[in-house]
Amino acid sequence: MDIIKISTDWARSEVFSAKIVWMFSVVEVLAAIGFWYWGRTVIARIFPWPLLVMGLFLVAVGAGLYSANKPRIALFESESHRDPKAFLDAEIQRTSKSQRDLALVFKILPGIIIVAALVIMLAPATGWRAISVTIILTAAFLMVVDSNTTARNDAYHTQLLELNK
Repeated sequence: MDIIKISTDWARSEVFSAKIVWMFSVVEVLAAIGFWYWGRTVIARIFPWPLLVMGLFLVAVGAGLYSANKPRIALFESESHRDPKAFLDAEIQRTSKSQRDLALVFKILPGIIIVAALVIMLAPATGWRAISVTIILTAAFLMVVDSNTTARNDAYHTQLLELNK
């Protein structure tokens, strides 16, 4: 296996995930505009702000993913040519840390969803319900994206370990 190829393929996939997050942020912002423009009920008039805030939050998440991974594509080649063993060791350490971080994410996001669901059931105010629905929507989407990230990271980590033998 070529370490440069598997590393750049992984980074390109992460950049693609960033673009998917950006697309979903556009959907949330468009939904906010739709609720603002066409919403006639009390709760429909409240939805634009939570959707807009979450849409902007997802723009920031996507920007973080993109800015963290796009430069890596170019760096991988230079770092792997300079010292292949050090590059491999650094990537193994980084993917191990990512596995731990992603495991934590899959504990936090379901907790957020449970709390938001409780707020929907217990809060009489329509504003809190709109915020909670938006949080559940965004957290569920992030779980979908992060499940793909976890699978990619695990596969990449396994390939790195095989190269390290």
